[in-house]
Amino acid sequence: MDRSAGDVGGGPAFVLGGGGALGAYEVGMLKALFAAGVKPGLVLGTSVGAINGAAVAAEPSQASVSRLIDLWTGLGRAGVFAGSLVGRLSTAVRSRTHLYPPAPLLDLLRDHLPVALIEELDVPFQCVAASIEHAAEHWFDSGPLVEAVLASSAVPGLLPPVGLGGEHFVDGGLVNSIPVGRAVALGASEIYVLQVGRIERPLTPPKLPWEVATVAFEIARRHRFARDMADLPPHVTVHVLPSGAASGEVGGTLSQLRHRAFGQTAERIERAYAASSFYLESAFDAADRPS
Repeated sequence: MDRSAGDVGGGPAFVLGGGGALGAYEVGMLKALFAAGVKPGLVLGTSVGAINGAAVAAEPSQASVSRLIDLWTGLGRAGVFAGSLVGRLSTAVRSRTHLYPPAPLLDLLRDHLPVALIEELDVPFQCVAASIEHAAEHWFDSGPLVEAVLASSAVPGLLPPVGLGGEHFVDGGLVNSIPVGRAVALGASEIYVLQVGRIERPLTPPKLPWEVATVAFEIARRHRFARDMADLPPHVTVHVLPSGAASGEVGGTLSQLRHRAFGQTAERIERAYAASSFYLESAFDAADRPS
C-alpha cells in the first residue's frame, strides 16, 4: 500500500535522531519503511541521523538503503573513529580540543552524498547543529550539504567544531536529538521517528565516573523528546519505530563511536528491519480495519 501522500511535500516527515554507530538501526528502519511503501515528504536529521537523512533525501527509495549500507561499512573500514591510543592522544595534544581529525569523515560524506547543495536534494531536508556563539540550535536548510551534515555530527571532544558563516557548530544532539517539534512546526501531520533504541530503555543511576555525563546527557535529550511528544497537536500522528536493539547495547557516545562498534552494522540493520516491519504491518492493519 502506498502511504506517501497527503503531508509535507507529498509525504510524511522522517525524523532521524543521533546515536553514533547505533545509527545503523535507522538504516534498517528505512529499509522497512520503503518496503511498506512509505516515502518521505520531509526529512529532518540530527548528528548521525543527519548522515542517514541526507542520503535518503537525495534518493528516497530502497536505492538509498544500499548506499547507506555501503557508507556504514565504510565508517568502519575508513577508520573515521579508529586509530591507536597514541594517535588519539597526539591529535588531542596538537588540537587541544578533540581526539579525531575530521578529514576521514568529510571524505566519506563527499563520496556517498551525491549532491553539493541541500537545495539539490530530491526531498526537502534540514539538519540541526548547536551554535557555540549563540548557544542555540541552528537549522541548515540550504547551502553546502556535506559541511552542514559534518557540523551536525561534530561530537564535542571527538571532532572539532565546524566553522560556517562566521559561526562554529557542534553536534546537534546537544540541542535537539530527536526533532519531532521541528517537524510539527514545518507542517507535518504524520511523522515517523527513526531512533537508535536509547529511548526504549529505562535510565538507571550512574555507577562509574564516566557514566555520570552520559546519564546527564540522556536526561536532557529524553526530556526534550518527551516534551515534544506531550505537546503534539491533536491532528498529528507520530510513529516511533522500534530498533530491535539487543539488551545492554545502548552505551555512551564514546563507546558508540569506537572502531569495533561499527562491526555490528549488518546485524543492527536486520534487527531494526524486522522490528520495524512488524510494527508497520500491525499499524497499517489497524488503520485499515473498520471501526
